[in-house]
Amino acid sequence: MFFGTLKPVQIAYHVPDPEHAARDFASSFGWGPFFLFEHIALSRCLYRGAPAAFDHSSAYGQAGDLMIELITQHGEAPSVLRDLYARDEVGVHHVAHFVTNLRDTLDQVRAAGEEIALDACTTTGTCFAMLDTTRQLGHMVELYEPAGDLLKFYRYVRRAAQGWDGAEPLRRLRL
Repeated sequence: MFFGTLKPVQIAYHVPDPEHAARDFASSFGWGPFFLFEHIALSRCLYRGAPAAFDHSSAYGQAGDLMIELITQHGEAPSVLRDLYARDEVGVHHVAHFVTNLRDTLDQVRAAGEEIALDACTTTGTCFAMLDTTRQLGHMVELYEPAGDLLKFYRYVRRAAQGWDGAEPLRRLRL
């Protein structure tokens, strides 16, 4: 599957508890501060082509040029997270990339005969997709467009990390 050159903008780790992991990653690696969104609401969620629920929480911080996401799923429903990890396991789940046009890219993926593991949109209008690239890369690839609130959030997290002194490694946000 080839749909253009991808440049990673985020690495996401599956963790049992994003709050605990954020504090640990901040003290162990100096990453952060992390911003926690709990139970991220979705207006649309297709898991491997079928409607599904995906109740998840994530904390987002900065590590140099890359955003770090610490993601967990609430419950055991089939999902892109459960495809790779049990509730208590830790590891790289996906690497995110910006694409110019998400719909066009997904059409190319489908035309190449590849399955889209997740096609979803938040209630705030950020659409994203995950491709199952575990055979090639050992993790999934997430795609979304660098626009609107998502791009503002990337800037917000990056600015918070500039000159950060390690204080208050976890901050709660609401969507």
